Amino acid sequence: MSLDRPQHPDPYELLPKVASFTVTSDDITDGQPLKDDQVAAKGNTSPQLSWSGAPEGTKSYVVTMFDPDAPTPSGFWHWAVVDIPADVTSLPTGAGAEGGGSLPEGAFMLRNDGGTVGFMGAAPPEGDQVHRYYVVVHAVTEDKLGIDEKASNAVMSFNLAFKTAGRAIVVGTYQH
Repeated sequence: MSLDRPQHPDPYELLPKVASFTVTSDDITDGQPLKDDQVAAKGNTSPQLSWSGAPEGTKSYVVTMFDPDAPTPSGFWHWAVVDIPADVTSLPTGAGAEGGGSLPEGAFMLRNDGGTVGFMGAAPPEGDQVHRYYVVVHAVTEDKLGIDEKASNAVMSFNLAFKTAGRAIVVGTYQH
């Protein structure tokens, strides 16, 4: 069963332009299918990420995973880690486990659109088109984004629109 929908545009092209920097991952190859580990029904494990070259003045980071191709008007937020200190430039595989035990001190996760606080792997509807999973490291101009763990992903994203100095993006894909 295909839902027969066009792919949405790159959601970050719709936001104010900012500098770009580099993100790499041992678990995600840009433009390629996600490993089973990053799929909800197979491993449900957040990817390893490393980043470098953030703009001068970066005071913290936010890491997100967003699927703009979900069959909703608002896409689907799979993961959000907020208030990562500026001296942290990587997250290990599994950092997004519920409870956030291996997150840097001071960082916290928001509830994903599946309703849990932690990483939720790819889970597109069976037979749907290929979905894109934007894993983004946002370089933030403030020490704290100014939200708490009860904020929605939309509120987080709204705050990022005004406090982002740069973005590093890697996109994985998945089709069930």
